[in-house]
Amino acid sequence: MGRLTSDITRGAAVVPSMSNPKSTCSPLQITIAVVLMLISAIAVTLLVLYILPSSNGSSGDGYLIGVGRADCTGPVAELPLMGYASHDQNGAGILSRLYCRAFITAEPDNDTKRVVFISAEIGMISQRVRLEVIKQLKSRYGDLYRPDNVILSGTHTHSGPGGYFQNTIFLITGKGLIRPSLNAIVNGILESIEMAHHNMKKGRIFINKGLLENSQINRSPFSYLRNPASERLRYPSNTDKEMVVLKMVADNGQEMGMLSWFAIHPVSMNNTNNLTNSDNVGYAAYLFEKEKNEGYLTGKGPYVAAIASANLGDVSPNIKGPHCINTGESCENLHNYCSVGGAKMCIAFGPGKDMLESTKIIGGRIYLKAKELYMAASEEINGPISSAHQWVDMSNITVQLNATHTGKTCKAALGYSFAAGTMDGPGVFNFTQGAVEGNTFWDSVRDGFLTEPSNETEECQRPKPILLPTGELSKPYPWHPKIIDIQIVIIGSAAILALPGEFTTMSGRRIREAVKSEFESHGKQGMNILTSGLCNVYTHYITTYEEYQIQRYEGASTIFGPHTLSAYIQSFRHLAKALATDTTQDLPNNPEPLLLNITSLNFLPLILDTKPVGRSYGDVVQDVRPKYRVGEVANAHFIGANPRNSAQNMRTFTFLTVEKFDNASKSWQVVDDDASWDTKFIWQKGKLGHSTAIVEWHIPTNTELGNYRLQYFGHNKEFLSSVIHAFNGSSSIFEVSN
Repeated sequence: MGRLTSDITRGAAVVPSMSNPKSTCSPLQITIAVVLMLISAIAVTLLVLYILPSSNGSSGDGYLIGVGRADCTGPVAELPLMGYASHDQNGAGILSRLYCRAFITAEPDNDTKRVVFISAEIGMISQRVRLEVIKQLKSRYGDLYRPDNVILSGTHTHSGPGGYFQNTIFLITGKGLIRPSLNAIVNGILESIEMAHHNMKKGRIFINKGLLENSQINRSPFSYLRNPASERLRYPSNTDKEMVVLKMVADNGQEMGMLSWFAIHPVSMNNTNNLTNSDNVGYAAYLFEKEKNEGYLTGKGPYVAAIASANLGDVSPNIKGPHCINTGESCENLHNYCSVGGAKMCIAFGPGKDMLESTKIIGGRIYLKAKELYMAASEEINGPISSAHQWVDMSNITVQLNATHTGKTCKAALGYSFAAGTMDGPGVFNFTQGAVEGNTFWDSVRDGFLTEPSNETEECQRPKPILLPTGELSKPYPWHPKIIDIQIVIIGSAAILALPGEFTTMSGRRIREAVKSEFESHGKQGMNILTSGLCNVYTHYITTYEEYQIQRYEGASTIFGPHTLSAYIQSFRHLAKALATDTTQDLPNNPEPLLLNITSLNFLPLILDTKPVGRSYGDVVQDVRPKYRVGEVANAHFIGANPRNSAQNMRTFTFLTVEKFDNASKSWQVVDDDASWDTKFIWQKGKLGHSTAIVEWHIPTNTELGNYRLQYFGHNKEFLSSVIHAFNGSSSIFEVSN
């Protein structure tokens, strides 16, 4: 186009002025010059209107964009926290609330062509959540929101309530299907979509990418080293350091939202934590929204920011690495084993002095990088919107490995090293990573209480020694899902792969390259392939074939066998081809998974609330001091009741407020609540139904000076009574000074 423009400029320079009386050009010459100018102008116009847009498939009109955020915090007491599968790690309060964030994008001239992306601050999306959400969307919106154009992704915090699965293995670790926990997530997702649906505005989306250093390490470097050297040499690191940011801006200039992907495990908070929170990526989103929604309480305000998961399977934020907690020596070895105390002593920490400081350091680094990329984002995404989805039986896929060889996926099974856990959260009984042989004792326990794996499954899963043959267990319900979502959505030049599990670093790279290559082979050049982890259903881990052979935790947790990644690559390539060739309507309709007939299955302890004679719920038992300085911690202890009594109201309820007395209005104004990372609500269960509620406020250094108080809110239910009573208590007034 630059050459055409210069030609036009030169042509214009030689055309004599028609008003110049001294011009010697004939009328014919002038006519020819004018005609040439018109032809050139028309050529340029055609180039702009037709030729250039064809390179990105759009006329550059932007999109209709909607964002929404809703609370999805479930019960915060006595439920197991989902992630570490530790029966000792049960909820006992709140450090931060959990949010579902929705991003809807639609074509401006055909808003039925739209996609929805949800980032939920939970451990992972369960198949139960997925099926219930899709069912509700169908009821509310008809065919507008469907399995093919709705992606549900979990951030993978290990500090959110469990109890929202329908398969047996998760029912065991989550103490059942806890309806209040499931409802909080499903309703939070639906509410966030509804908010985004109703606030859609004409706007534009910009993309930017960059590397974030000093925030992650590979927790299975010995597995990574099994990948071919020629492949490893193509990458500068054994983790994916690239962060991708989408910036959403309305045509009126209003900043609407930010959606980012980064590969990191939200396990800065370890398995000794009992407070519900969104971990490092949640803290990053909190900082981003706090800045953009200045003047609003946490979780309020129009701007929405999310840090979604990517190929985080072997990525840890505990960058000091694994050390034996009893001796201090490094345990960075194949088995993460300590010479004194075994594998359970090998734990990774860092970079802070404790897990909360580490969470804030890593989360702060994620926030700063996302902000940097967001501010500099200038490459606009344009083009049509499309989506494709299939249900696939992952236990029975034939994979074309090369021209002459095929492989198969297997019935689901977990290996011995699954029980070993990782350096972020060691397992039990001193199981070790890297186990390629079984154990006679544990084999006999398995065979006696569950079932012996079939010869077919053992052969298919080799070299994995099978601890739990979950694909061959169906009582009381199937132990693992086997009908799995395969899904891609396209927004212009961005293709989001909805990965149904935890892909390792190299697995993510391989599937990203394979899908990009598939698009290019069918004429879709320059696509940005975004890998989004823990989407729609949880299938544990996905390693490369080479990483699988070493059978560390990730390989032992690759439930469909050594060819799992190849099967996913084959399936996603199939979808990419259908999208690139506009043949998604020809995709076969495979059977859907069942919504199992479980209304509620509760293994939680009974609730028993009692209080000292002559006292009331909410009474102060340890009051605040009269004065605090900024940077100090104000706290008060109250006669408490079980927080599970508040489960039905959790999404619209706060356990605490920090209130400042406003001299002008002579009233108390809420400045913080239990959603803030500056507060803590801690519940301590006592004997015979007695309990204590602790409210903490870590006073920020920029706090306005003046008089404050802490309030505690709760619900109590007397033993054998169905009546729930609301109550609250207040600390004394205290002064905050410099």
